[in-house]
Amino acid sequence: MNWPLWTSEDAAQATGGTATIPFGAGGVSIDTRSLQRGDLFIALRGPNHDGHDYVSDALARRAAAAMVEHAPTDLPAAGPLIEVGDTREGLYALARAARRRSRARIAAVTGSVGKTGTKETLGAVLAAQAPTALSLGNLNNDIGVPLSLARMPEDSIYGVFEIGMNHAGEIEPLSHLVQPEVAVITTVAAVHLENFDSTFGIADAKAEIFAGMSGGGAVLNRDNPYFPLLVAAAQAAGVERVISFGAHPEALARLVDCEAEAGGSTVWAQIEGRDLRYRVSVPGRHWVINSLAVLGAVVALGADLEAATAVLATIEAPAGRGRRITVEIPGGTIDLIDESYNASPTSMRAAIETLSAIGPNRSGRRIVVFGDMLELGESSAALHLSLAEPILHGGVDMVFTCGSASAALQDALPKRLRGGHAATAAELAPLVCAVLEPGALVMVKGSRGLRTDLVVDAILSLGERPRAAANGH
Repeated sequence: MNWPLWTSEDAAQATGGTATIPFGAGGVSIDTRSLQRGDLFIALRGPNHDGHDYVSDALARRAAAAMVEHAPTDLPAAGPLIEVGDTREGLYALARAARRRSRARIAAVTGSVGKTGTKETLGAVLAAQAPTALSLGNLNNDIGVPLSLARMPEDSIYGVFEIGMNHAGEIEPLSHLVQPEVAVITTVAAVHLENFDSTFGIADAKAEIFAGMSGGGAVLNRDNPYFPLLVAAAQAAGVERVISFGAHPEALARLVDCEAEAGGSTVWAQIEGRDLRYRVSVPGRHWVINSLAVLGAVVALGADLEAATAVLATIEAPAGRGRRITVEIPGGTIDLIDESYNASPTSMRAAIETLSAIGPNRSGRRIVVFGDMLELGESSAALHLSLAEPILHGGVDMVFTCGSASAALQDALPKRLRGGHAATAAELAPLVCAVLEPGALVMVKGSRGLRTDLVVDAILSLGERPRAAANGH
């Protein structure tokens, strides 16, 4: 990797700002809590905080410099600053400059569910082949995307960036910023319905990812009912090639068969007529389908397909998105599947299906902990109640729920399945922990606003030495 990522001269030229003294920055940060030594700290102004209040702290933490709109009055001495008219625009200017100077082949990933796991997996298979820039965590909004681009080293061969949205019109400007060569849409499903009239509107919003493309390829889910709409949108935007994926017989990256196991799946697939057999080391059919999206993107980017399939056997689910953890408790262990980051009707059903395919240890019980699914608008009550059917047919032994909408689901279940309900995850956590016995398999899932990660933390605290299970075992 070339260092520095940004010199004072490069940053000033990109932003039109003025550097007080020369500096070289190895990274870019907007948060002093995660700032690394040598980062360029950008003092963004937001509705609740002003980054200028933290410039002194950033420099004390050995930031290389700070991008500011004005010099803070609390600086003990003249520090390394780059002064710009607007720090948010300064961040975008760095992102545009990083994109201009890069010769990387770039993929952008979006979708109603599965985009973070797909982004992480695609990044992992490409990084095994060449230097790859990857947006970290959930940095997929109007701040996270330019921040990720600004962090892209000039010598990157590949780049993978996640783009998310809650409303129509949010993806298009970010696509223009990223200018992807390949766009991946994992699926279109009923999420954020309170902000859309229908799922058709969600499909249109996802199709905005094609706006910043000039030719290139679209990797689209052939099993999704909105596939024709997305193909038409891609072609209208001038996308040259569509690579479809899924179990559909006409998919170019086609699932032939898969064998589910506790620690993942063995997959038989055809990619553009080539027969492949590989292993995905995270359980769940949705991970299998999204592995085909990854391989479709690998083909579109011109990377090595065989090398990519080898890496799929080593991936781990991101924290909060299906990571499986073994927790030691008195008398044995329990297995925890952490899906606490987010939830939608589609991902809830996929989680239940995954749980059903995994056998608990010995005579242990399958337990699910669900928090409300948010942003579903007028359909919320019906969509929560619709989960009763997959639960009843999924081999689940006990269900715990929290939030307002999930209460009706709890009441709709047979008494033998009702574990308990609470208004908040914090109140629910001790109820869940009280029933856990050695051999149990527990899945925790809910929308981020319900903080079901607090239940995960409570379960982890039961073990003296919680450890991540190797390859899901």
